[in-house]
Amino acid sequence: MQEKLEGIVVSVIKYNDKHNIARIYTDKLGMLSFLVRQGSTHASRMRNAMFMPLGLIEFEARLQPGRDLGTLHDVRRTVMLHSIYSNPMKNAIAMFVSELLSHTIHEQEQNMVLYSFLKNCIARLEDCHSSVANFHICFLYRLGQFIGIQPDIESYHEGYWFNMDEGTFSATPSAGTKHLPPRQAQVLPLLSRMTFDNMHRFKFNREQRNEIIDMMLSYYRLHHSTLGTLRSPEVLKQLFV
Repeated sequence: MQEKLEGIVVSVIKYNDKHNIARIYTDKLGMLSFLVRQGSTHASRMRNAMFMPLGLIEFEARLQPGRDLGTLHDVRRTVMLHSIYSNPMKNAIAMFVSELLSHTIHEQEQNMVLYSFLKNCIARLEDCHSSVANFHICFLYRLGQFIGIQPDIESYHEGYWFNMDEGTFSATPSAGTKHLPPRQAQVLPLLSRMTFDNMHRFKFNREQRNEIIDMMLSYYRLHHSTLGTLRSPEVLKQLFV
């Protein structure tokens, strides 16, 4: 089967001396894996540059039933991400976003709402001219809506605990479930008001920002057992003060 697709490059890993494996989240078929030929020629280097984290591309895909790996043809960039790849802070965020997506999104089916959200997030990061220190926090919270784990903010009241298993707030913690105490739980309604337009107005120090990252990743791990330990958050913790 041959299909014309748009996609977001999520990860690239070495397969053998001649090929890498690229995982690409596509507009029509969800998450797919492709063999990408390596090489040292000018054309090969130009092709490899298109497979940087969060690269936006379009291509012809050749897919065979029963095979996990497809092949790519006529690959073209749809958007040039100069700022993301040249700005160290944006580049670190891109690494985090791509690593998070590679562990949380596995479905091989169309989800245009999620695809549009991710594509818009990449464009917002590329075009952002204000502080990006809270971008990954805003992304973590907003992504929860699309993967079914967004907290139920309507159930929040001051002094309530957050039930991490259920995604709801309650006056007292329930036995046998993991909770955030009121001091941490009160951050979630604040994050629900954060957008990519106003994120620069939220003033967190390094300690607060790092605590939020750890808290939200713990929540993600409860609902996505494949998340495991991520390397990129440690880089972000050192970058933003």
